Amino acid sequence: MATKIFSSASPVISASATRTPLLPKAALASRLLGTSLAAAVSVLTMAPALPAAGEAFKIYYGTAASAANYGGYGGNSDRKASAEYVYDVPEGWKERLVSKVEKGTNGTDSEFYNPKKRTEKEYLTFLSGFRQLAPRDIILNNLALSDVDLQDLIATADKVVSEEKKDEAGQVYYLYEIDGVGMHSLITVTCARNKLYAHFVNAPTPEWNRDHDTLTHLRDSFKTVSSS
Repeated sequence: MATKIFSSASPVISASATRTPLLPKAALASRLLGTSLAAAVSVLTMAPALPAAGEAFKIYYGTAASAANYGGYGGNSDRKASAEYVYDVPEGWKERLVSKVEKGTNGTDSEFYNPKKRTEKEYLTFLSGFRQLAPRDIILNNLALSDVDLQDLIATADKVVSEEKKDEAGQVYYLYEIDGVGMHSLITVTCARNKLYAHFVNAPTPEWNRDHDTLTHLRDSFKTVSSS
């Protein structure tokens, strides 16, 4: 039986209409580290991601390399062997080259988009220096401190719903669904290897309504890779 990811019983995070000044990557890391993990953890097994009917996907292997070690597109390293996370990408979507400056300032590590609608996309950001997650509302609000689009989406959202999951190994993932004005966003956050990883799947409302199953599959496909 499929696990219901979001329910009416899930906590709803309030949306403030006031935009918060953006924080640089180092300051954001300090803010996120300021709060410890909540004592109570809801243990819900994460169901395996199932492909949407008729869709084809490829697996992206992300390395989350630091800006100092960033080799750019088409490096010679074995990406699969050095991967820290994976997620599925629909066939036909294009990869956007992330610059070294962008990686160093906001932690963006990878991004893919639908060439027919560039605002329908998925991407991943990471921050170093995290051993555990802060409470769900703290994490989402602080991620928005370095992302003006996420700030606006939360501020104008009709609803922001969050859920806490554990995978088979006991790793905690926070799942957020933001139903904004003209835009929908699915965000998954977790900690591993002393890093915080945030995976985003964004789509305008018409594309969300059309591609709901595919976009949900992209969200569910994200996971970190064991270092063992």
